[in-house]
Amino acid sequence: MSETTASTRPSVPSGAGVIGVGAMGGPIARHLATAGIDTVVTDLDPAAVGAAATHGAVAAPDPAGVAAAAGVVIVVVATDAQLRDVLTGTRGVFAGARPGTVVLLSSSALPDTCRELAAAAPEGIDVLDAALTGGVRSAEAGRLTLLVGGDPAALDAARPVLPPWTAAVHLLGDVGAGQVGKTVNNLVHWAQIAAIAQALELGRRLGGDVRKLRAAMQDSPTDSRTLREMDQMRFTWFEKDIANAEEMAAGTDADLSMARASLAFMRTFDIDAALRLLSSRDPGLYRPL
Repeated sequence: MSETTASTRPSVPSGAGVIGVGAMGGPIARHLATAGIDTVVTDLDPAAVGAAATHGAVAAPDPAGVAAAAGVVIVVVATDAQLRDVLTGTRGVFAGARPGTVVLLSSSALPDTCRELAAAAPEGIDVLDAALTGGVRSAEAGRLTLLVGGDPAALDAARPVLPPWTAAVHLLGDVGAGQVGKTVNNLVHWAQIAAIAQALELGRRLGGDVRKLRAAMQDSPTDSRTLREMDQMRFTWFEKDIANAEEMAAGTDADLSMARASLAFMRTFDIDAALRLLSSRDPGLYRPL
């Protein structure tokens, strides 16, 4: 859809909708509903919908039903194929959305998929790619960071429903820029985990106390949220994140050797190994690259 301005775009219908109320979408729906925002949800899992309903959300039978009832629709599904189906299917978002509706693509998806869906939106419907960073813990706390690509006026129209579940919102450019931002963030994140784990394991093997080394690193230029919160992480989605980066980088001549090294390392390292290492014990599953 072409860009609009705040004065020419249709007003946003009231209420918010969440399509996909799993580990990320479920907390988003809960925060919206408990903030007093009319919230409608749908998911293939009836139990997930029921959980959202206990916090005041209302169930819809399908994505079209969500879009018919909500002015801002947040889509949190697992794959690009699901994203296309949710928006363009017979009972998809585009079938039920009213003029003024803003659709936030908050799934991890390829920029081209986001651009394709934005171009396919009916007149009067705005699609933004609105990638989430922060993980499940940030979703639970209502402190997600939103990396957005798309029309600034559409983002401004959606802003009233963002505070209950976000801590920061960054508009990075046109549709697709949010997913680029998330990919850049994720590549740094996985590389940090690999570098931190290998460095701390070397320190342990040289007789150092990993707990003391980690505390010292937090007062040094090496400090990061990844270093501070590594023991609270789940280490999921690295395969998809790096595969997306590889596909996005095709034809750019960008060097992703660090990403490939991170992928190889993460396949040998899990949260149990991390917890052992961070308590200054042999991580067990760890193998040098």
